Amino acid sequence: MNKALADLIRISHAVGTDSTLVQGGGGNTSVKTTDGKYMYIKASGTALKDMNKRKGWRRMLLDVVLSIIKDKSIANLETHTREIEVVNRLLLACDDEVSGVARPSVEAHLHGFLDRCVIHLHPSSVGAYVNAKNGRSELEKLFKDEKLPPLWVPYTDPGFTLAKKIARLVDDYQKHFGKKPAILFLHKHGLLITGGTADSALRLVRKVINRCNSKLSQPKAGKIKSASQKKVNDAKRCISKAFFEATSERTTVSYFYDDEIAAFLAQPDAEQMLSAGVLTPDELVYSNGPAMWVGTPVDRIESQDIASRLRRQTEKGDRHSVAFLVKDVGLFVAGKEKIAQTVRDIVEYSAFIRSNATRMGGISCLNKRQRDFINKWEAEAFRKKVAKGEIGKH
Repeated sequence: MNKALADLIRISHAVGTDSTLVQGGGGNTSVKTTDGKYMYIKASGTALKDMNKRKGWRRMLLDVVLSIIKDKSIANLETHTREIEVVNRLLLACDDEVSGVARPSVEAHLHGFLDRCVIHLHPSSVGAYVNAKNGRSELEKLFKDEKLPPLWVPYTDPGFTLAKKIARLVDDYQKHFGKKPAILFLHKHGLLITGGTADSALRLVRKVINRCNSKLSQPKAGKIKSASQKKVNDAKRCISKAFFEATSERTTVSYFYDDEIAAFLAQPDAEQMLSAGVLTPDELVYSNGPAMWVGTPVDRIESQDIASRLRRQTEKGDRHSVAFLVKDVGLFVAGKEKIAQTVRDIVEYSAFIRSNATRMGGISCLNKRQRDFINKWEAEAFRKKVAKGEIGKH
């Protein structure tokens, strides 16, 4: 195993085992060979923590990857056709002996023009800033002592358009500072860290996360009082019945309750924070948007009320909720157990972000056009993977 692949596996395991950095199969990593010929990158459909020397990655010809961004004929294609073309070209750029049909990360062309080691994450600490109305100014204060300031990337549709935007911004940054940026904050999205070595990239990840967390409110750990088993079972039956009434689908309902969920449920403006809208592409893809707030006491919850709300969501063209936050009880998730655990991570990630973004001028959510783009471009394909238990966004 060569050094580039060894470095890729090491940084992937280091960040992929921390649910505050990645949720579900989110996040991706890459490492280029020292001769600049190849780039090893995370394969789609494999979680970072599960990568090993035999699977979870692809080796790509770097010059072919870079040529995709420079090809003007691709930029002129209709959106759907363009993204399919990009995915096909990225697959053709692979030059390895990996068996199976694993394709490289759909963001491979974005990684191509950054530094040797690239770590793309969706940390809850960074999410609090990039999803806050005053988040950019707060980040500028936090990192004002850096000789090379972080690069802020305004929200851009995922895929080819985002890669083009970052390529242009990085080029402008390099002309101004003489170096490529090491820290990139992506509005309503996440974090990109780049470095010349695996160690320097990992150190920078820790530095950024620690600095961002230093100004945020953290859930207080303590003894949490769970609801009675009867209340939990009653809520499960009600939600299961409501889900069937609204969707004609029978589903398993899982229950979760911990410090993070308890802290959010205790906030007087929890319902208002959830109603702000969808935060990120991950929240839309994995959990169909924010959790539904159920403020009625368990013994008074009517399945018809929840079913009616679910139907109204689909009538408006939105995806129906699969997560339900029941006041004084906890979080309930409709779906297979493996998927439910991922949705739980997304809900806790969202709750943390919403709580802290509210303190920074308010929550900045995806607008309807942005949500529609994500639904049309990636959500359907990813939901098929989710339905099969193949959790892996990037």
